[in-house]
Amino acid sequence: MRLVLISDTHTHQDLALPDGDVLVHAGDATSTGTLPQVSRFLAWFESRPHRHKIFIAGNHDWLFEREADSAAMLLAEHPGLVYLQDGGAEIGGIRFWGSPWQPAFMDWAFNLPRNGPRLREAWNRIPLGTDVLITHGPPYGTLDQVRGGEHLGCEELKLRCAAVKPRLHVFGHIHDSYGVTHAGSQVLVNASTCDEAYRPAHRPVVVDITADRVQVQDDGFLPARPPG
Repeated sequence: MRLVLISDTHTHQDLALPDGDVLVHAGDATSTGTLPQVSRFLAWFESRPHRHKIFIAGNHDWLFEREADSAAMLLAEHPGLVYLQDGGAEIGGIRFWGSPWQPAFMDWAFNLPRNGPRLREAWNRIPLGTDVLITHGPPYGTLDQVRGGEHLGCEELKLRCAAVKPRLHVFGHIHDSYGVTHAGSQVLVNASTCDEAYRPAHRPVVVDITADRVQVQDDGFLPARPPG
């Protein structure tokens, strides 16, 4: 199964997307999460040729938190999409789980207090046996820095990932840390499409996943980084 991974597109839809079986968007499809912005994104995303389309919300996608009923009505108009908010889906025997939460980051959507019980509760919903984990933010210490500064990822998410051991973890949020790294047998991808200037400067990441293998394609075009 071939996955095409993107995140943090921030209203940019003139994107060259490789072919694949599943198109995954790890949040921040919009800039301010208004109903018109979300509506345009859903129409564009559903029109992509990939057989399966999965996405989660990000901290800019306010509609999904502030006006959940309106978001649900829009989603009902796009039955070809799978939206995950603390939920899972199985495609071809591969188990996906998606969640939008993050440690408090300015005054944005889906913020929870850092290192608190509410974040721990959110991440503890991630079931054992998850193959592909989709979160908006990164785990602490992995592809989570802006220009080599402080680590901005989530400590509680790191702990839960150590227990669940998803074979592939896809996230975005920290544009400057776009790239791929490995932790043992796990593959971690910061799939941010936009750079720090909100330009769509980064290529989609293509990953092949089978029952016993996760392989990143075109690795030479990506910054391969060690954790931290």
